[in-house]
Amino acid sequence: MLHGPLLFLYIRALSGSKERPDIKDFLHFIPFAIFVIYLVTMSILYGDTAGIHLEHTHSAHQPVIFIIFLIWIALSGPVYFLWSVRLFRKHTSILRSNFSYNERISVGWLKTLVVIFGIVWTVLMGIAITWHILGYFDRQFCTHGITLSISVFIILTGYFGLRQKDIFSHATPGQVEVHNDHTEADHSEKSIVKKYATTGLKEDSAGEYAELLRNFMHDNKPYLEPDLTLSGLSEKLNIPGHHLSQVINERFGLNFYDFINRYRVDEAKQRIADPKYAGLSLLGIALDSGFNSKSAFNRLFKKFTGMTPSEYKANPESV
Repeated sequence: MLHGPLLFLYIRALSGSKERPDIKDFLHFIPFAIFVIYLVTMSILYGDTAGIHLEHTHSAHQPVIFIIFLIWIALSGPVYFLWSVRLFRKHTSILRSNFSYNERISVGWLKTLVVIFGIVWTVLMGIAITWHILGYFDRQFCTHGITLSISVFIILTGYFGLRQKDIFSHATPGQVEVHNDHTEADHSEKSIVKKYATTGLKEDSAGEYAELLRNFMHDNKPYLEPDLTLSGLSEKLNIPGHHLSQVINERFGLNFYDFINRYRVDEAKQRIADPKYAGLSLLGIALDSGFNSKSAFNRLFKKFTGMTPSEYKANPESV
């Protein structure tokens, strides 16, 4: 009963969508607390917990509340796994709103573990329920399989979690842009207006910020910094981060990640076509243009041009 809630809160902490837990978060632990109180009460008052175990089908003592908790355990796994997957979508949105890169800050390893373990957990619980109802399969297969899978999941999460970079260590509270109700791909006019309805940014100020941003990008080329963030760019421009994010979304129709990387792709295109850089490899051009990995360069270059860097280099006039 603790694995689901703790996993959910851990993923939420990594996503940066909530700085610290509050009173409502403790609601996740109510079923666990109730069950512990129930076990202690049964032990103290009646001196008997013998009937409270997984192999309760052969016991005369079959408390209804224990059956209810078994059902809750079976359902809580899939529910919390699906809830966690939703958090990963929010995490992606937060990253794209605040960072111009995703290397070293991605939690794709955790998403993979959660999906795999979620499937394994659901299958094993299905087998356990089948065993309880129909008597098929072996009880030890169910219990040992669940225990082993949980152990492996915890060990792998601990190992990769200790290696995980602190994603928002650069930002002070309030600097991280969080959009709870929209994904990074949601840029329809209606959704953007709703998202920034209470920011207080006036139309004339937004136009001034957009022009200032456009000129700064052209003259100073901050996108050449591989680790550029929204908070870093807002400090350079002396524009509040939430206003800068709003301008990028409303005036340019992009999130921060795509906005910066489109400039990097344009810079790479110019350098590929420039004879002065003929002796430089595509990777060298990518690094000089602000990208910090070859995979990100190839992926984003094709996203904005429809061609791979190699194809563009062979025929730059086609774009």
